[in-house]
Amino acid sequence: MTYPAAIASLVAASVLWSSGGLLIKFVALNPLAIAGMRSAIAAVVLTAVIRKPHFHFSFPQIGGAVSYAATVILFISATKLTTAANAIILQYTAPIYVALFSSRFLKEKIHWFDAAAVAVVLCGIFLFFLDDLTPGGYFGNVLALCAGFSMAWLGLFLRKQKDASPIETVLLGNLITIFVTFPFMLSGRPGLFDWLGLGALGVFQIGFSYVLYSHAIKKVKAIDAMLIFTIEPVLNPVWVYLFIGETPGRWALVGGVLVITAVVSRGVYIARVRNAGTDR
Repeated sequence: MTYPAAIASLVAASVLWSSGGLLIKFVALNPLAIAGMRSAIAAVVLTAVIRKPHFHFSFPQIGGAVSYAATVILFISATKLTTAANAIILQYTAPIYVALFSSRFLKEKIHWFDAAAVAVVLCGIFLFFLDDLTPGGYFGNVLALCAGFSMAWLGLFLRKQKDASPIETVLLGNLITIFVTFPFMLSGRPGLFDWLGLGALGVFQIGFSYVLYSHAIKKVKAIDAMLIFTIEPVLNPVWVYLFIGETPGRWALVGGVLVITAVVSRGVYIARVRNAGTDR
């Protein structure tokens, strides 16, 4: 895969990921049933692509798969309870947790820019809870924060595997999600439009997007990947606003800007420092 093709693949993957908020709102089922059915469809797609998945069941692979399942379940539940903007941006705090835990887990140093980014993100998170929220909305925000935490551990476990393919970990994570949510899948009775939404979630939003991601991520510079991935938290609430009319609160908008700015700035700074070190 050429570098321009890899960039295009990551852009396409980010756009597909950004459809999650709209499609989850679109499906009128219990969030755990949505999580399980989406994962079941995605598992079929991923298995068809991989053909012969290699599960070595190492601690990083199992840890990554469990973290993936937790992220999926928490994010879908959060999206149902709070606004799509709140759910995706609070989940997008994941790189900050990575910065906090990587020193012990990956033996990597925490620098001044990590501490600065954490401080700004904490301020942003605080603002999300200043809006007039229902009790369910508050709980949805908390679940979204937990999704960011579990997503961070997914990233840490994937990095622990170094050169291993991330797509097997994602497949195993989908299988765990199916197992955990199976009783809820049986209780749900999807209608035609629900099946259309679930099909889009499983085939495109998860299945094809991770195929594109796994092929492209090794060919792209860190700074490019960081900037491309911001497409998801920006477009996710846009689709929901355009098709459903849901708008985040004013404080959530301010908090979202702080979170995205802190995460992206940290990523860009790290990429530039590493590039400067390579150039020398």
